[in-house]
Amino acid sequence: MGLSELLSTYGQDYLTALLTTWWMTAVAFAFVMVLSIAVTVMRVSPLRPLRLVGDFYVQVFRNIPGVALLIIIVYALPNLRVVLDYSTCVIVTVILMGSAFGSENFMSGINTIGVGQIEAARSLGLTFTQIIWKIVIPQALRSAVLPMTNLLIAVMLSTSLGSQVPMSPDELTGVVSFINTRSTGGILAFLIAALGYVGTAAVIGFVGNRLDKKVRILR
Repeated sequence: MGLSELLSTYGQDYLTALLTTWWMTAVAFAFVMVLSIAVTVMRVSPLRPLRLVGDFYVQVFRNIPGVALLIIIVYALPNLRVVLDYSTCVIVTVILMGSAFGSENFMSGINTIGVGQIEAARSLGLTFTQIIWKIVIPQALRSAVLPMTNLLIAVMLSTSLGSQVPMSPDELTGVVSFINTRSTGGILAFLIAALGYVGTAAVIGFVGNRLDKKVRILR
């Protein structure tokens, strides 16, 4: 099947899959950011049990292969009477993995904050919560722009886990499986999907670099 025939037959499927990939990426990354911050706050908490829980969370979900985690969520949750549709299972998988790496990015950003700033805040009578939200998190966010840009790209690529059940072209990699089970798309089918990922990643990288230059903390 040639390129023109492939696009004329499955062009709409590619477009729908690309939009679905963008939607899954946006939803997953929004939750990744929130959960990453929450886990990071736990890891720097003065309460040891919270620190242990935060560190345990990162160690677990940072070291589980995405496919294995997806299988656990798809087949284990129904035994707990929690039934999710497949797309939601993929998003939950991406969120759990992404937030573990996101917390590591924020921890790296926190480590760039001078100890003197924290001591000055304490001398002014600020509580732990005030120090976190007024001093630590804002600076950590600014320092982690580039790492979080890379994480956003990784989140987008991780949505390809949806292709593990190629019953319908729900996302960009899944549409390739969909095509190749019905006709011979060959390498061109993969090439078109790859261009969608590359183009999206290029835009994310460009925006991330511009944002980093604007908010970067010069030390």
